[in-house]
Amino acid sequence: MKSPIYNYNKKNISSKGYYLLFIFLIMLINSCSSTRITSSWRDPNKQIRSGDWNKVLVVALLQSDTNRRRAEDEMVTYLHGKGITSYSYLNDEINPKNEEAIRNKIKKDGFDAAITMRLIDVDKEKIYTPEQHYMYPTYYSGFVGYYYRGWVHYSTPGYYTVTKKFIIETVIYSIPDDKIIWSGITETYDPIGVKKLTDEIALVIRKKMIEEGFIEKQ
Repeated sequence: MKSPIYNYNKKNISSKGYYLLFIFLIMLINSCSSTRITSSWRDPNKQIRSGDWNKVLVVALLQSDTNRRRAEDEMVTYLHGKGITSYSYLNDEINPKNEEAIRNKIKKDGFDAAITMRLIDVDKEKIYTPEQHYMYPTYYSGFVGYYYRGWVHYSTPGYYTVTKKFIIETVIYSIPDDKIIWSGITETYDPIGVKKLTDEIALVIRKKMIEEGFIEKQ
């Protein structure tokens, strides 16, 4: 027969394991990036239905050509074969400063819409997390165990973290009407790469558009 002390120590070790797992999960959740829309506008007279768009130009206005290509490639995946990246369409023969030439080419080639994503700013913020104290859970029967754990607590020291906030503007143009029909500003904290950033923005924007009635829910 095993002694009560053995059982008690076993429970103590087990509770430590659960506690460490809990702290790890909290840290993991807090480290995940998050995106939210801070403002948006839509043309109240416009609603996009399934089949309205068959050819969409996708443009990521980023300084890094590598990041631009990655972002556009990711944006295209959400258009189910109807999107065309600007880096593959607007070749070196097109002067990017010749607005009229670009407009005429896009209309001539039968584009229905254009979606642009532009990095407005990157803000850095230093946040201090104060020391945290945690009590052991007292879910065990017996007076001795309850009494002992009532005096034991654990703490994590305070620490600083630096977060980066990426502010992105997304704009949708109607090519036939030659006007903006939707625009929005998003903020993303600490994205893990361009793919993650683009994914999160696409998801929150789609959700917002459905809520506004700008696009149909499929």
